[in-house]
Amino acid sequence: MKRKPMEITDWLVTAAGQCQPRPAAKPWSLVRDRYYFHRFLTDIIDLLEQAPNEQEEWKLLPQIRMRVRQLVTNSYWIQTQKPAAHSKTGVGIQTLYDEIGYPLTVHTVFSLPGVVSPIHNHGTWGVLAILEGQEKHTFWQQIDPENNPYQIKPAGERMFNPGEIVSFLPESIHQVQAANGAPTLTFQLYGETQPSARYEFQPESATAKPF
Repeated sequence: MKRKPMEITDWLVTAAGQCQPRPAAKPWSLVRDRYYFHRFLTDIIDLLEQAPNEQEEWKLLPQIRMRVRQLVTNSYWIQTQKPAAHSKTGVGIQTLYDEIGYPLTVHTVFSLPGVVSPIHNHGTWGVLAILEGQEKHTFWQQIDPENNPYQIKPAGERMFNPGEIVSFLPESIHQVQAANGAPTLTFQLYGETQPSARYEFQPESATAKPF
């Protein structure tokens, strides 16, 4: 059985739950000799220093997606960072870099087949690269952001394959499932999370709690 070729597609999920295709750099144009993880982190920090505030960081998502694709293209090490799944949750998370005051969250996430996340946002921008398996994302949107920001409705869904890179705005709301009977492995990069803006949503009751 032939292995399905990796997808080369970038996506942006908007605050309204729209999943929009974005231009993706071709991997052959990103090949570098010894593009180590520390160089990737330096490249991202150098990019973010161009932004005077967090909202300006969101405008850098095309460049950040390109750097993530460059890392995935050149670093076999990233592909090997597969944490063990927790016996109760079915999810394993491996933090790849952690330092006091560091403005990024960067980790790999391994999910067993069928695991479904809560409906949530991240309170910051994010970029996710599918390394193994397939993930089904269901997107949600706020119905009345001014009067009840926790009242949401489904806005669409999409299946993502290895090689695809998905970026999110801070207000993007989604739910993730490891699909088609196989585990998933993803590389995830997030900006500086604001805990007061990160929620798990309960659409039935139009409520939310810190996530």
